[in-house]
Amino acid sequence: MKRKAFAMRLHPGCETEYKRRHDAIWPELKAELRKAGVSDYSIYLDSKTHTLFAFQYLADDATDDELGEKEIVKQWWNMMADLMDTNPDKSPVCDRLTELFHID
Repeated sequence: MKRKAFAMRLHPGCETEYKRRHDAIWPELKAELRKAGVSDYSIYLDSKTHTLFAFQYLADDATDDELGEKEIVKQWWNMMADLMDTNPDKSPVCDRLTELFHID
C-alpha cells in the first residue's frame, strides 16, 4: 500500500458548495476511484490559504494515473471547475506533496 498527498486551491467563498458537492459524490465516480486502487481518500481545507490538502492510500498495483482519461472523472472536473483553480482541461491544479515524516 502506498500513500499519496497533494494540494489544490479552492476559490474563496466556495467552501460550503465544495463540501456539498463532495457529500453527494457520484457512486460511479467512487467506483472508478476504487477500481483504480484508491482508498481512504480524505480532503482537508486550510481556510486561511484556501488550500485543499488531499490524502489517499493507493494499492500497490494502482492505476490512478489513468483516472484523468475516464469520462466520469472529466465530468466531475467540469462540474467542480467553477470552485477551484484548474488546468485548461478542467482538471484541478494539483501540487504533489513529498512525504517527509510518517509513523504508524
